[in-house]
Amino acid sequence: MSVSQAASSAAAESVQAVTVAGGAETTLVMRRVEERMGALASEHGATLARHAGETISAGGKRLRPLLVCVAAGVPVVQSDALVRAAVAVELVHAATLVHDDVIDRADLRRGRPTVVAAGGRLIALATGDLLFSRAFAELAQGGEIEPIRLLAQAAGSLAEGELMQRADSWDVNVSRERYLERCRLKTGVLFRAACELGAVAGAGDVDGLGRFGERIGIAFQLLDDVLDVTGPPERTGKPRGADLLDGTVTLPLIEALARDASLAQLDLREVRTADQAAVLCDRIEATGALQVAREHALGVVAEAKGELPASISAAQRSTLELVADGVVERYS
Repeated sequence: MSVSQAASSAAAESVQAVTVAGGAETTLVMRRVEERMGALASEHGATLARHAGETISAGGKRLRPLLVCVAAGVPVVQSDALVRAAVAVELVHAATLVHDDVIDRADLRRGRPTVVAAGGRLIALATGDLLFSRAFAELAQGGEIEPIRLLAQAAGSLAEGELMQRADSWDVNVSRERYLERCRLKTGVLFRAACELGAVAGAGDVDGLGRFGERIGIAFQLLDDVLDVTGPPERTGKPRGADLLDGTVTLPLIEALARDASLAQLDLREVRTADQAAVLCDRIEATGALQVAREHALGVVAEAKGELPASISAAQRSTLELVADGVVERYS
């Protein structure tokens, strides 16, 4: 088995372990989530249905909707509200990926052509808008304001994070603190919303579970940025050093700059080809920066576990800890 196959297998096993720990009810709810997303994708004409459907079907391990489920309680509660919340979070996530690919002019996402590559910019924007609007339409069906407020708050933070990333493009002087805030806005807040929405559906500790989710999301982004440097492309579905090629400064580069004086004159705009990006990735790795970034992520995961409310059951605690551990194992 190759490294990439082993990593994919480990990720699948982690998600399966969470599903099993959550009980048979988790499988039933997640199946309903998939069915509902598939139905939504088919309701808006052939062109949008195709691109929205392909985006949804390429959706990875469904970590965010799984978090919604287990944050509601273990065994997972069976309710229409929970399914709507899980669907809404995943649709917002899918919408942001489509829009990010437009901004980045990305050709591949999880090893498949992006919507912008396959259908063009206008189709991609329309597909992202459709997915985004359907997310809030799902929550509106429940007639409750709080879930809509929580997801809207997260959506605003996602936009703020994207603007921050654009403002930071090509700037190798970005601070570690600003980078971490960007991780919180671009990734952590949607993980937080997933846990908050689950807690609302299960009448649990919304704030405590939300803090757990936010830290898990930050760790997820930290390790994703490490993976961008380590590759390989068959594992990530995109070229090694893709962040460097589009001018995105992440923690591995920040830490490498602090450790290697020869990188002081680096101009990211001069990194224009996959080969040049690979060379820079090797230089970053040689500084030990990747280990520093991994250790920081592990610390954030430990903090997340510490945020779990004392009021939750032992079964729910152990299941949520499995989610936290799975984030790390996916990148081991």
